Amino acid sequence: MHNHHNGLKTATLFSAFLVILLLIGGGLAQYTGSSSFIWLFGIIGLGTTFWSYWNSDQIAIRAMRAEEVSEAQAPGMYRVVRELSSSRAGQPMPRLYISPTDSPNAFATGRDPQHAAVCCTQGILRLLDERELRGVLGHELMHVYNRDILTGSIATAMATVIAMVAQVVTFGSYGRGRNNQGGGIGVLLAALLAPLAASLIQLAISRTREFDADEDGSRLTGDPLALASALDKIEAGVQRRPLPQTPQLRNASHLMIANPFGGVAQLFSTHPPTEQRIARLEELAAQGPGQLPG
Repeated sequence: MHNHHNGLKTATLFSAFLVILLLIGGGLAQYTGSSSFIWLFGIIGLGTTFWSYWNSDQIAIRAMRAEEVSEAQAPGMYRVVRELSSSRAGQPMPRLYISPTDSPNAFATGRDPQHAAVCCTQGILRLLDERELRGVLGHELMHVYNRDILTGSIATAMATVIAMVAQVVTFGSYGRGRNNQGGGIGVLLAALLAPLAASLIQLAISRTREFDADEDGSRLTGDPLALASALDKIEAGVQRRPLPQTPQLRNASHLMIANPFGGVAQLFSTHPPTEQRIARLEELAAQGPGQLPG
């Protein structure tokens, strides 16, 4: 496992989130003459982030209609996850779930290794052989061990809250028709540009997390080409069977190993292009066994 400075990334992201909210709140405070907006938006940001992080496992599991499975129901999945989590990583065994969808995907969630959950769809279990599934599960476990769930929770909360605040500000500013037109225009511009800034920050963080989990997961399994092969199959499978873009699934999509919607422009995808991920994994494999655990 490498140090990807995840603590610094999380602190930077959270700071950017609060700064954007406070800027909007400050603009509204100047526009309306009330400083309560600064405190209100700060509290909203903190509360939403904490709730999203603390309930991250159940939010994604409910969105995918997943059910917890026993070892008797999924012996292969249990065997692989136990080997990777307990034997190789020295971490607690997470809860395992299966989602009843044919679209191939997987995700891990939970606020720490003691409260982790790993979910595979029925589609991915049918599509991949055990070696490829091991590569996928190694990737997902590293999201938990790298504390990516906190980072993802902040990013998702940031994009959601700022979009909501921007809508309120926009409609409220138009509806007031105040004389302070200069201040009103400034608030409107901030409200319109803030969601774009939040989305770009979220996309940058999400893509970095995927590359890091690819690398660390491959080091955990010792087999980067297994994950490369799995990603190639998953990409084709998602294009054939994309998930519907419901609000619940959009909020959980950043957790999944591949963009679950298919056909989405790469510029606005929470995942880096699959061909780039595969190329990086092939480069890692070419470095030789000395760079990977035995």
